[in-house]
Amino acid sequence: MQRWEVSKPKGVFVIVHGAGEHHGRYEWTVNQLNKLNYNVIMGDLPGQGKTEGPRGHISSFNEYMVVVRKWLKEARQYRLPVVLLGHSMGGLISIHTLMDLNRNLVPSAVVLSSPCLGLANPPSVPVRSLAYLLNYCVPKYRVATKGNRGTRCEITRKKYDQDPLRVRKVSVRWYSELVQAIELAHRKVNEIPDIPLLLTQGGDDRVVDKKMARAWFNGLPIMDKYYKEWDGLFHEVLNEPEKEKVLAHMMGFVTIQLSMIK
Repeated sequence: MQRWEVSKPKGVFVIVHGAGEHHGRYEWTVNQLNKLNYNVIMGDLPGQGKTEGPRGHISSFNEYMVVVRKWLKEARQYRLPVVLLGHSMGGLISIHTLMDLNRNLVPSAVVLSSPCLGLANPPSVPVRSLAYLLNYCVPKYRVATKGNRGTRCEITRKKYDQDPLRVRKVSVRWYSELVQAIELAHRKVNEIPDIPLLLTQGGDDRVVDKKMARAWFNGLPIMDKYYKEWDGLFHEVLNEPEKEKVLAHMMGFVTIQLSMIK
């Protein structure tokens, strides 16, 4: 876990990164949030970045939530409004964290960036059946991930392709846990606490299924929710050429929500 602090913060962002990446890929976002006078807390999720243990592997999806709860607890130490920002699988992790979170740690607002609530190109039935079998026999067996389809920005794509911390293989247990987490998020959508939420989604997302994200959003039983789809943008909306517009929209939502906190 790392902290990026400013002299006169007006809030704290807790950022949860996606699958196959690490906190270093959010340098631009962190810098922008600092410029806007927000502290930021973030780190690498289990099995990714510089964390210990098998890369691309978890025994249980709950391992992620344990880490995010620690980050939220740390954010509360500032005694400032907290905003939870989760991207892709980090969005799914954020959803699960919210479904089982101590009231004292519930953030003031949530932003989900292209959350993983369904895969755009799921494996075929035979492959899923094989993964199901391997999950019980050799859960740590790893398979290669697909190429970079997250952004149209060529510079960012090149950096990601050459990134030594990029996870290039994931275990069958990791895949099984991800699928179960997606299904559970849809089934228990009514367990999300009633706090302001923005779902910002790439319109040409080639990683997650945007229709599944919208279906989940439509089922949310909360009062203050907003859905923004960015026409033509790929999965990583905060790494796209239009990222400044995406951030400005996100911060408009955050500013309005935090202004209403007494």
